[in-house]
This record gives sequence, C-alpha cells and structure tokens, in this order.
Amino acid sequence: MATFAQRMWGSARLDTAVYEEVEHDGGATAQALGVVVLSSLAAGIGRGARPGAMLVEVVLSLGTWYVWAFLTYWIGTRLLPEPQTSATHGELLRVIGFASAPGVVRVVGLVPGLRGLAFVVAAVWMLAAGVVAVRQALDYRSTGRAVVVVAIGWAVQWVLLLVLLALTHRPAF
Repeated sequence: MATFAQRMWGSARLDTAVYEEVEHDGGATAQALGVVVLSSLAAGIGRGARPGAMLVEVVLSLGTWYVWAFLTYWIGTRLLPEPQTSATHGELLRVIGFASAPGVVRVVGLVPGLRGLAFVVAAVWMLAAGVVAVRQALDYRSTGRAVVVVAIGWAVQWVLLLVLLALTHRPAF
C-alpha cells in the first residue's frame, strides 16, 4: 500500500493504479479529505487570502467535493453507466478527492504574474485527473464517457456553488 504522499504524487501523475488502489481502500476517505484540504489551502495561499477567507474556501471545497462526487456517482451509475459499471458514493469520494492533488500547484500564484497561469493549469490538470479517476472508479472502457460524466457533474456543482455564493452575498472569486 502506498503512503499518502505517494498516492498524492501518483494521482497527480494520472496513474490509474493509484486511483484503483484508492477506490478499493475504504480507509482512504480521510486521506482524500486531506488532499482536498491541502489543495484548497494552496489555492488560498496562491491568492494571498486571509486566514478567515481560507477557512471559508476549505469549507466550500469540502462541500463541492462531496456534491461533485455524489453527482458523478449518480450520473455515472444511473444515467450513463456501461454494462460493467459498479461503484459506490464512497469510491467516488475517494478518487475525486485524490483528483484534487494537482491543485496544490496553485500555491505558485504567490509569484507575481503567475497567479492566472497557476490556476488555469491546476484547473485543467484537476479535470484531467477527474476523468482518469472517474474512468477507473466507474469501470468505464470509454474515456469519452468519463469526460462527459465529469463535465456534467463539474458544471452542475459549479452552478450550485455560484447560486450558494449569490444567496450568501459572497464574491465568487
């Protein structure tokens, strides 16, 4: 079994074996939570956020992680399953949590002039990791189907987050 750091590194490298390991390790849910927290803290640091704002970001990240995992689970197992698809919400929580590992590069946003690039690179990388994670967790043969499931779940969770932020009068960024 890989260590937490090895799992983070492997998931950032889009290593399918790491996603398979995390999927089947029920004890890795706390580690996945840790990845989400580290990734959101890196984003806060990269934006130069104050501690209170970083705490809000961590809480929102945990909420969106849960929602995205649930949406992905539901879409992937109910709306767009392949014949061999079999997964639980917990499995999706774990793999999607680890798909947040590339988000730690957002800490580079502290370097003047690199914030935008760091955040765009992290977003694209995390979505790619999400596709690999979902393909493995849902036992898809088709990467295209995983892309569609990830895109739908990601878009819906963003809409829900923006509605929540609008209702609480918080700026989105």
